[in-house]
Amino acid sequence: MRTVERAQTTALELLVHGVGGATPEHMLGDPRTERITGDDTAAIFRRADDVDAERRPGDHQGKPVPEAYVWCNLTSGNGTRALWLLLLPFMVVNLAHWMRPTAHGRRRTVRLYGLLVRLTGLTLTVLLVAAACEVALDLTAWQCAGTPACAQRHSWLGFLSPAASAGGWWSRPGRRLALAALVPAALTGLLWYLSLRTWTAYESTEPLDRPVEPDEATGRTALSRPGFWYGRRLVARLRAAHTAAGLLTVAAALAGAGARFDHRPGGPAVLDLLGRLLEGAVAAGAATVVWVVCRRGRSERRPDRTLDARLVGWLPLAALLVLLAAAVYAGWERPGWQSSGRLPGNVTFGGITLVQGLLVVVLAVVARLLHRTRPDRRAAMRGLGGPAVAMLACALGGVMSGGVSQRVADWLDGTRASLPGPPVLLTWQASVIPPMLVVVLAVCAWLAHRAWRLRRAEMPAVARDYPGAAGDTVLTRRIATVRALASLTDRGPRIVAITSVTTLLLGAAALVGALGSGRTPVGAARHAHPFVQGAAETAQALGSWLIGLGFLLFVTWGRRAYKDPSARRTIGILWDVGTFWPRAAHPFAPPCYAERAVPDLTWRMATWTRATGGRLVISGHSQGSVLAAAAAWQLPPSARRRVALLTYGSPLERLYGRWFPAHFGPAALASLHEDVDRWRNLYRLTDPIGGPMRLTGDSGPEVDRAPLKDPLSYGRTALHPLPAPILGHSDYQADPAFAEARRELLARLRPSEPAVPDGAGLPEAPGAPGVPTQRPQDGERAPGSP
Repeated sequence: MRTVERAQTTALELLVHGVGGATPEHMLGDPRTERITGDDTAAIFRRADDVDAERRPGDHQGKPVPEAYVWCNLTSGNGTRALWLLLLPFMVVNLAHWMRPTAHGRRRTVRLYGLLVRLTGLTLTVLLVAAACEVALDLTAWQCAGTPACAQRHSWLGFLSPAASAGGWWSRPGRRLALAALVPAALTGLLWYLSLRTWTAYESTEPLDRPVEPDEATGRTALSRPGFWYGRRLVARLRAAHTAAGLLTVAAALAGAGARFDHRPGGPAVLDLLGRLLEGAVAAGAATVVWVVCRRGRSERRPDRTLDARLVGWLPLAALLVLLAAAVYAGWERPGWQSSGRLPGNVTFGGITLVQGLLVVVLAVVARLLHRTRPDRRAAMRGLGGPAVAMLACALGGVMSGGVSQRVADWLDGTRASLPGPPVLLTWQASVIPPMLVVVLAVCAWLAHRAWRLRRAEMPAVARDYPGAAGDTVLTRRIATVRALASLTDRGPRIVAITSVTTLLLGAAALVGALGSGRTPVGAARHAHPFVQGAAETAQALGSWLIGLGFLLFVTWGRRAYKDPSARRTIGILWDVGTFWPRAAHPFAPPCYAERAVPDLTWRMATWTRATGGRLVISGHSQGSVLAAAAAWQLPPSARRRVALLTYGSPLERLYGRWFPAHFGPAALASLHEDVDRWRNLYRLTDPIGGPMRLTGDSGPEVDRAPLKDPLSYGRTALHPLPAPILGHSDYQADPAFAEARRELLARLRPSEPAVPDGAGLPEAPGAPGVPTQRPQDGERAPGSP
């Protein structure tokens, strides 16, 4: 019993870093650290001297034992993570799913919202594969290989050219298309493989298996539901559906090309019948895919370990068989069939664009209805953040598709204009980019003017924050400028609203122009006023150049990130924010790291408090505070009441509360404050990410401390003879207020009896409670050791 009594006096501080990652040495302030549990992807570290701290409670003299949870490798690991840039539209549409407004008593409407976002994600998969078909089948195999001058410039296409190969076997149009179909089919297979691999590593992480306690309320936020961070079943179903959709898109391109020739008057009757049967099979497969996507959403009230094995296996296989049949059909001998003009891509891309626009509009109506059931004045765009972000995801997909098509067309054809080029709609979409940039520049000008006005308003406030200090106009202006720029984060919803509405209107104009005229903007304006002709020529040329430049910059950034760890870390910061949420709308999105990180933290807190009964403060900075809150919600209520929460530089309310109101809105944050023993939040006015929690009533002052001074001192003082830096979002632990807040939380917490009898469950020294210390093998150094 003596061991347990000594362990009860131990306090633990579990540190969770934020975006960009951190080393355990930096987090713990000691070059000698040891990993006590975890692996090379995510692990918990202690200082080497603290590995057996529970058995030496007197050594810390009332101070907590610090532990560092390092999770940065979940988002910024090896060079292959740079390939995740290609999945950016999928990640953005997945965010739209979680931006649902807070609703009251509208279960069917909530389900409809999720269904619409999942369908929007499905159109993005079809768009990406259709773009690959446009490049491989239309531009390369159909246009360039069928044009003698283009095939002569690209000798590697000689065996596909009727002129260069003297009518070789592969030079038939259908066989060229069947061979080129390997490219979009391989792309679909790659997406399937990446999704399967990450699904095994992330979605298959088991959450803390616990029964729902009698006094547990899970209605105020879904984040407290036991199955929230276990989306294995849904991702498997969506992966099968999206893989089948990609393969069916390739099959439709092949079958459509051959059927267009066979359906003409006097065409071969047998091939005409086979073409119609294939088109029917593709339509039936598409209907099945849509049914699978619509049939089932997320299951969160318990960990759903069921796998729809037959569906997951047979649906992609059936689509692959249809694709093989389409390849055989397209490659069949057809006398007199020659490639000319373009494949019917204009209708394909036009249909995708129209469906996406309609889905976004209906999604906006549904989101507005949900928002009206429980209005939240802090919610971004009055609940319309999800539809706006879904619109931006579609725009990103369109820009990437148009960019790669335009660059490949220019590369194949050069400046000789011997090829018809990409579909007219893609040219129209590129032509609306210059007007879009004008709007963006106007928004940037407005932001600059806003920042200038805010800086002027902040200068008197800076002087009041440092009473008695000698006036320094330059320093005061610098502090006021940093505060003004940090406050621009709160203007994010307005920027997104303007951008998304402009994108929707310009996209609709491009669709009407392309389908209405059937020609490029220059061709459509040929007989118009000279000013209109000049504007059309400028927009088309500039848009083509800009979309190509954007694609090249995108590829260059990805290549640099593949080779440069620092650039890869920058991409990791983007994923830190974008991949926090589970893959609920798109299975090909980058994986959700929180499905590994949240169970890690929950298991650590639950096992430590159960084994020792000691005091525990989970301390999260930036995105780490979001992980800390999510992990606290996953604890059983009895364990949650024995944990204190310290957040600093936290975006919980400022970003997550506004953009994801159904999960981090005022009711959810208020429930978190009620559930944990105590919560303290630190923030600075110079921080562009962190902010107050804004809880109402008496909860506000209990959680939010007054804004920390930044810099700590104004100019040179006796205590700070050198000028103090403006820290902004970083280094909160350098402020004395951090140690004071931690001390207050620990003083409030009281140790309780451990849930294990007489030291059972405690590891043999040296080791952390409930977790064996991972010692290095012979000849190896301990992780984190110098």
